[in-house]
Amino acid sequence: MTNPEEPAQKDHARVKLPPPLLPLATVLAGVGLKALWPLNIGWQLSPLLRHWLGGLVIAGAILGLGLWAVITMRRTGQTENPYQPSTEIVDKGPFRFTRNPMYLQMVIACIGFAILLWNLWILLLTPLCAWALQKSAILPEERYLEEKFGEAYLDYKRRVRRWL
Repeated sequence: MTNPEEPAQKDHARVKLPPPLLPLATVLAGVGLKALWPLNIGWQLSPLLRHWLGGLVIAGAILGLGLWAVITMRRTGQTENPYQPSTEIVDKGPFRFTRNPMYLQMVIACIGFAILLWNLWILLLTPLCAWALQKSAILPEERYLEEKFGEAYLDYKRRVRRWL
């Protein structure tokens, strides 16, 4: 028998790990691996150029794509928190082009940090980060949204790509 104080099924995606931890782990692992086993890219950018270029990629990802997605969600009365209920399918703003703009911005930010820190390890680990985000966050969210919204969400999936 279930406890009457606990809901039988929580109304949110069953994401097990806070998604921002994955790109953070990617960058930290890349920094650690570079200290242990430096990989030389073979050519150099001036520190000023790589700081500007990497900073622009990071800022574009976080302040551009990420913030745009958060603002779009909040305008619909929803939160970007995967542990809260979704009340509707958001298909405006960046959600017209990608079903996962906030996860995409995390992957792009990893690339920006690879440039900023001139760290090939971060760049090599970024596809693993994208895969881990897909397995640990995107797929549970998609299952939740399919269960909750049914055909409406399946139609959205047919119209909009997962990443780009």
